[in-house]
Amino acid sequence: MKRTGILNRHLAGALAELGHGDGVLVCDAGMPIPDGPRVVDLAFRAGVPAFAEVLDGLLAELVIEGATAAAEVRQANPEASELLTARFPGVELVSHERLKELSAGARLVVRTGEARPYANVLLRCGVFF
Repeated sequence: MKRTGILNRHLAGALAELGHGDGVLVCDAGMPIPDGPRVVDLAFRAGVPAFAEVLDGLLAELVIEGATAAAEVRQANPEASELLTARFPGVELVSHERLKELSAGARLVVRTGEARPYANVLLRCGVFF
């Protein structure tokens, strides 16, 4: 049994399969999930687990070379906007519609229980060397 890190076996296994350039969509409970990507649904209740908590857990385990979020987050969810800017100073902002289009190419979708709007980010995996 693992002692630390991500304990959810479905999520831990999916993360182990990721490679350089793969996309990981971390999303709130309301984000439409496209057909195609593997989905690990962590949502339990509204707000549980929170977007920030899941994102920080993933960042502790993954190498990320880029991030894309919806520009609408700035006005609709300032807390999530600040979180994304702090974690990804060069975060690319696109329209929410464009983010939904891009998410169709993700390899993995991690759905949180977040119940505030636009708490979504598409991560691009990097390489550790």
